[in-house]
Amino acid sequence: MTRRLLSSGSSMEKAYGYSRAVVQGPWVFMAGTTGYDYETQQIPGDVVQQTRNCWKTIEHYLKEAGSSLEEIVRVTYYATDLEDAEAILGVCGEVLRDIRPASTFLVVKSLVLPEMRIEIEVTALKASA
Repeated sequence: MTRRLLSSGSSMEKAYGYSRAVVQGPWVFMAGTTGYDYETQQIPGDVVQQTRNCWKTIEHYLKEAGSSLEEIVRVTYYATDLEDAEAILGVCGEVLRDIRPASTFLVVKSLVLPEMRIEIEVTALKASA
């Protein structure tokens, strides 16, 4: 079974030993994705925009892997503030309303950078599987 590593080009991936996504067999395993905006090279302060940025990045790399949002079977949310849950899940509901993967929502003390308020990790099938 071939293993394909997808990279965003970030120097952190090689330094810290991870990939943006791993495609193995019929599966796509996406690394935790934060609200970083690759166009502005910043993390917005607004958790709704951070969540939208997460989904934009996830969708991009799922397509590169030969999959799509519709093929997501599992999603894990990591938020730094329970008070953000409704706003985060509102955006996720817009994206996943008809897909409805198995999911888990966790509130954690912090993410790698203090301005990061949400991180989303997904597992999906390849569209051709």
